Amino acid sequence: MSKIVSKVEVFATAKLSDNIDPRFLYHNLRHTQRVVDGTKELIEGEKIGDEESELLLVAAWLHDLGYTVSNENHEEHSCKIAKDFLAQHKSQDTFIAQVCSLIMATKKNYEPKNELEKIIRDADSSHFHVKNFIATTELLREELSLLGKQSKTSADWRDENIILLRTKHRFYTEYAIANWQKGKDKNIKKLIKAKKKHKELVKKESLKAKFKGELPDRGIQTLYRVTLQNHLKLSDIADTKANILLSVNAIIISMALANLVPKLDNPTNDYLFYPTFVFIIFSVVSMVMSIIATKPNITTGQFTEEEVTTKKVNLLFFGNFHKMKLEQYNWAMNELIKDKDYIYSSLTKDLYFLGVVLERKYRILRWTYTVFMVGMIISVIVFGIALKFYGPERILELPVMQP
Repeated sequence: MSKIVSKVEVFATAKLSDNIDPRFLYHNLRHTQRVVDGTKELIEGEKIGDEESELLLVAAWLHDLGYTVSNENHEEHSCKIAKDFLAQHKSQDTFIAQVCSLIMATKKNYEPKNELEKIIRDADSSHFHVKNFIATTELLREELSLLGKQSKTSADWRDENIILLRTKHRFYTEYAIANWQKGKDKNIKKLIKAKKKHKELVKKESLKAKFKGELPDRGIQTLYRVTLQNHLKLSDIADTKANILLSVNAIIISMALANLVPKLDNPTNDYLFYPTFVFIIFSVVSMVMSIIATKPNITTGQFTEEEVTTKKVNLLFFGNFHKMKLEQYNWAMNELIKDKDYIYSSLTKDLYFLGVVLERKYRILRWTYTVFMVGMIISVIVFGIALKFYGPERILELPVMQP
């Protein structure tokens, strides 16, 4: 490293460490060091000679010192600082002019005219290809906001960076095109991916806000959910009660047929005929009523397009669509979810018809239990009468029924 480059490095480092405004989150010493590193890489990649390398490194170290004076026309301020410093260190006027020319080449939208200007411009935008590009450019956004030059949202800034990288910026040197362009393209893809993700999020939030007033209140949701659960539990209880009656009566009839009916062949047991008949009849009636209580209704399993458009069919009950094709049912469900009133109407119908079914089940079960109870009472009474009036002299002869 030449003496002048070493002196410039010390001078620029001190200047950017002590005199820079803290609001410069991007244009600070770290940025200058990044540009110098990029310049060195390009010097090596482009095989630049020693004299040109010295010019490039001096310009790289001094190109942003103007920010210590003002954020407006900082390139001009940087040139003045460079002239004063280099003049103090006895640099030739030609050298100073070339350094200033390179510094001015970093100006926004400047088109480089020679190889050295291409190198300094590529080095100044070397961060476009690094992995932490997004974090680095966010520092620039914050800096501009703090300085009051512009205030953009992250989404707007991302869009601006996509436009910058895709249409406004390009690398000039062959080395940068061969080695840095790939990283830059990856950063473009990252920005586009982030933009799509943001759009989806915004769309989701927009729909959420749009339909927030239309969505059912939590209390309404709870009302439907709890009521439906209660109806289903009551239906399960009714089916369980019917199954109990079926089982009990089946056991009673089995025991009667196995132990009592065969003994009626004996003339001495004729008095048991009527009690046994009454006993079995009431058990059979109880079983039949239990079956009726749990017997499902037969439904058509089909609906028409008109019934969907007029909201007459309840698409939430399988009995109304089990014979329909999937395409037809899918269409009908899409129509349902588009209409909040149709959804509420379907849920209400579900509750209503479940209630109707429950009323029928419990009404039949009530009569079934009544028949079973009355049957047991009457059977016992008839057995007692038969024993008292028709077979008192044969009580001791009656065989004991084995359970």
